[in-house]
Amino acid sequence: MKPTTAFLITVVLFLGSAHPAAAQDWFKTGTGLGVTKARVAAPDLAAPAAAGQPLEKTFHDVLWSDLEFSGILDLVSPSFYPTQIPSQPSELHAQEWSAAPASAYMVAYGTLNADASSLAVAGYLSDVNNPAAPVALQKIYRGSPTDADARHLAHQFADDIISRLSGGLPGIAQTQIAYVSGKTGNKEIWAMDYDGGNQHQLSHLKSISLTPRWSPDASRVAFTCYAPNRNGVTSAQICIYSSASNRLIAFPRFRGTNSSPAWSPDGQQIAFMSSQNGDPDIYTIGTDGTHIHRITFAPGVNTSPAWNPKTGKEMVFVSDRGGDGVPVLYQMNSDGTNVAKIQLPDMGYVIDPAWSPNGQLIAFSWRRPSGNYDIYVMDIVSHQLVELTKDEARNERPSWAPDGRHLVFESTRTGTRQIWSMLADGSEPRQLTFEGQSESPNWSPR
Repeated sequence: MKPTTAFLITVVLFLGSAHPAAAQDWFKTGTGLGVTKARVAAPDLAAPAAAGQPLEKTFHDVLWSDLEFSGILDLVSPSFYPTQIPSQPSELHAQEWSAAPASAYMVAYGTLNADASSLAVAGYLSDVNNPAAPVALQKIYRGSPTDADARHLAHQFADDIISRLSGGLPGIAQTQIAYVSGKTGNKEIWAMDYDGGNQHQLSHLKSISLTPRWSPDASRVAFTCYAPNRNGVTSAQICIYSSASNRLIAFPRFRGTNSSPAWSPDGQQIAFMSSQNGDPDIYTIGTDGTHIHRITFAPGVNTSPAWNPKTGKEMVFVSDRGGDGVPVLYQMNSDGTNVAKIQLPDMGYVIDPAWSPNGQLIAFSWRRPSGNYDIYVMDIVSHQLVELTKDEARNERPSWAPDGRHLVFESTRTGTRQIWSMLADGSEPRQLTFEGQSESPNWSPR
């Protein structure tokens, strides 16, 4: 198998005892080449014009960070690079890059040109282990001569590289994370690039906004807002923000408390918690506001629905219907039938379930009797567990990246509540927000 098609991520599930397994037993990268990760060199791009050199630095820094955090690549240290850096395929001496000490499989390189009105990047990816093969990627990326566009073009190039090296699975460098921030004095919905850049405010309700959730096409964000209901009483309601029109979309309001929205995979329905008929139960409703159905009927609190994104036929949710006031995980069909408790090997509070893109894994926050809130991942069939965070902080609200290789979550590990991301095996944690208090992240599906 050629390196250009062989760098695939595989999830290795070990079906053993019910106690948490080591993270490295769950998530492994595979290339089919006898190495754990694809070894890639990413030298600076050529920038002939002086005006392009600061933009090249921005571009290269972002590209390097994107590739480094991809989870499937091992970047070659620049100290191992040959003396001649290519700017186009005719200048690439493959043997110099494939030989020690660089020992690269692939090289990402190119040229950045900028003037007063435009920015253009010629990006290439070549297989130096097989120099007779065609250039794996060659593309022109165009934008304005600004730092923001240099960042955006770098994200595009990184995603194209990852797609080539992971069998077509798209990268995540152009995705967004919605979250709640209180740095303006009110809890509002914000969004940022996946790496923490480009933070910008979405909602401007000047009250309390919570639990943002992206629609499957990433064009809308459903969230919990506080607004007057049909009777004029202010309570928690479901609001929907459109990124296309940059405004709220009309959506029905109900009596009682209404929160924790979750989109169906086809984008046609929203599941949410509502106390409109007494006890907090889970309802589904069409995104046009019609066809509301109550799908749980047990006493106590039933909340935090999460739809299986692969099939759309199952949900997991949180309920304390056991009568002891302790929230635990349940699974059911998306019409409310076939409800079953998900058995865990210990007691404790279980909250914030999030279903992985492949429909096989559930991430959630669990406070066990002897510990703090930490992030766990469970195989939905075998119930095999892995604990991803292990520290003195509260680690909550996990959300999967669309590649299934990364998670975003909130943590108090630095003293304030902030947004962090990590690889799905718990490694390489990265802090994304630093100001005020930030919470409840949700990763866009594209």
